[in-house]
Amino acid sequence: MGKYTAETRLWYRLETALKKAVREYRLIEDGDHLLIGLSGGKDSLALVELLGRMSRILRPRFQVTAAHVVMENIPYQSDLDFLESHCRQAGVGLVVLRTRFDAATDSRKSPCFLCSWNRRKQLFQAAQSLGCQKLVLGHHRDDFLETLLMNMFFQGSIQAMAPSLQMDNFPMQIIRPLCLVDEADLEALARLRQYPAQLRSCPYERDSNRTAVREMLEMMETRFPGLKDSLWASMQHIYPQYLPILPPTESVLAAVKEADL
Repeated sequence: MGKYTAETRLWYRLETALKKAVREYRLIEDGDHLLIGLSGGKDSLALVELLGRMSRILRPRFQVTAAHVVMENIPYQSDLDFLESHCRQAGVGLVVLRTRFDAATDSRKSPCFLCSWNRRKQLFQAAQSLGCQKLVLGHHRDDFLETLLMNMFFQGSIQAMAPSLQMDNFPMQIIRPLCLVDEADLEALARLRQYPAQLRSCPYERDSNRTAVREMLEMMETRFPGLKDSLWASMQHIYPQYLPILPPTESVLAAVKEADL
């Protein structure tokens, strides 16, 4: 037992969770070319390391490229020299994309939404030009659980994120292979690897409901150990017959009937 250090146990947990997600949700197939959205935060940095290592094993055989989007009118960015070095050490190619957005173009959308959408648009376009079939995002299990609670508390709906999502009107699949990884393990990896912290000074960034939900979730997990496991399991064990779901209206029934024709 002495040969198993804290570092080897950490890598075992990370790689076991990653491989389980890839297998159970069928996220990666032979011949895939993946594009990682590399923000420069700990989650996407970990993705580069983990998928870089995984791409060198026998099966499945796949190629990995990372893309970092610089939003030119937001006054913060990651250390590009570090990102290049990090990707090079992981055996992963890196492309740097530059764009900007104008918050005045659509007053109906928040600046945070416009910034996020423009970043995602750049990643989609880069994936197409590079011949990538899948865009890889670094959302971990805690992100899924926070999103579930956010939607229940503030949107009145039960939904979170999907480990794999095929875009409706775009030939691109989004995958989230860290969906079974705990954020605490990613934080431990960041300390082990000494990932540099991103210096943020975004004029639109502020405390949000997500911050409050994250703190509440951590407090409840401390008081009730295993609560996160139960929350995750609840998304896979849904019993509609025991939920107060309203029956479909006549208009909905008519639309379904017409679609069947």
